[in-house]
Amino acid sequence: MTITVPSLPATGIAPERFKQIFRNHPAGVVVVTVDAGRGPAGFTATSLTSLSLEPPLVSFGIGAGASSWPHVERATGAVVNFLGADQEELARTFATSGIDRFAAPTRWRRLPGGDPVLDGVTGWLRIDIEQIVPAGDHRVVIGRVQESWSAGARSPLLFHDGGYHSL
Repeated sequence: MTITVPSLPATGIAPERFKQIFRNHPAGVVVVTVDAGRGPAGFTATSLTSLSLEPPLVSFGIGAGASSWPHVERATGAVVNFLGADQEELARTFATSGIDRFAAPTRWRRLPGGDPVLDGVTGWLRIDIEQIVPAGDHRVVIGRVQESWSAGARSPLLFHDGGYHSL
């Protein structure tokens, strides 16, 4: 017996429908920072995923048209900065195009290896970029965690239904 399964159109669902579905899925908010030799760059992301325990791998997505993409593409490492519930303004700063995201009032410093890290975050992961995978209009960056730091228990910043929230 053969079962016929209706197929989806080659293009899948419409972009607006895709966004509508994911508006109901809460996500943690991070800022990814890099420096590929042209000064610090960074962007706000909600796509961070723990990918593997052995070895410790994480992944995140970045739009191929994003202003930070050329920096990430050339970088060998990055820092994933976890934001606390009180850091909505920092998330908005790193989500805004056409500005110097590292200018005051943003507080940041460099780790011993030169990677930019944001001050006052709830924690961070320093990663070596191992692989970049094309995925539609985005790129999936896979990084091996080399170092971490945590400020301890603090309420995280979440993104849900088009806005920032806390637990």
